[in-house]
Order: sequence, then structure tokens, then C-alpha cells
Amino acid sequence: QGKLVESGGGTVQSGGSLRLSCATSTPNYYSMGWFRQAPGKEREGIAGIETKGYTTYAESVKGRFTISKDNTKNTLYLQMNNLKPEDTAIYYCAAWPGSAALFRSPRDAAEFGYVGQGTQVTVSS
Repeated sequence: QGKLVESGGGTVQSGGSLRLSCATSTPNYYSMGWFRQAPGKEREGIAGIETKGYTTYAESVKGRFTISKDNTKNTLYLQMNNLKPEDTAIYYCAAWPGSAALFRSPRDAAEFGYVGQGTQVTVSS
């Protein structure tokens, strides 16, 4: 069964950086990605990566966040630079069969795949 465990969240000042990690035991052929959910808002897909390395991002994070995966360590990463207060949210790691583009539909990705428990990221102004 798939299992995802996120780590690396915390509090950082605006303009700072954080790197999230996600240890995974999901099938290697699954696409993976990151979602986030801010208080009072719907879950938002922010990045996806396919097994061959193709990546895709939401416009809100493009140029600031980088998704990557180390297959030798079965670990997914999200490098977040130039963080803004509006990036404050719980960040979730996810894995699903099919295209990385499914990150734009967190509900569908969760239905067909796996989602971790989340890690809190807080950006202070």
C-alpha cells in the first residue's frame, strides 16, 4: 500500500526559503505532486512530476518553487524560494497513476491515488 510522509515545514519570513520532503512507498510509475490548503480555502494543486522527470506548475508558484524526486531515496522534494505570506498553508504530498497534470485536480488525484498527512508552512510578513 502507498504511504507518504511529509517533513520540512515550519515558519519563515517573507522572502525566505524552505525545502519540503516526502518519503514515499507508492509505485515508482506513479506521478507525484504537491497540494496546499490555506484556512478557509479549497485544496490547490501547485506542482506535479512524472516518472521521466517532466514537471508542471501552477502559475502562482512558477519560477519560485521547484519540484524534484530522488528515485534512489524514494523521496519527493519541493524547494520553495521567495516565499510570500499568501504561501501560508498546509502542504500535502500526493501520488497517483497517470499524467502529472492531474495535480490541477487534487480531488481526482486523491481519489485514484494517495495523499500524505500534510506539513504546515507559515510565512510571516
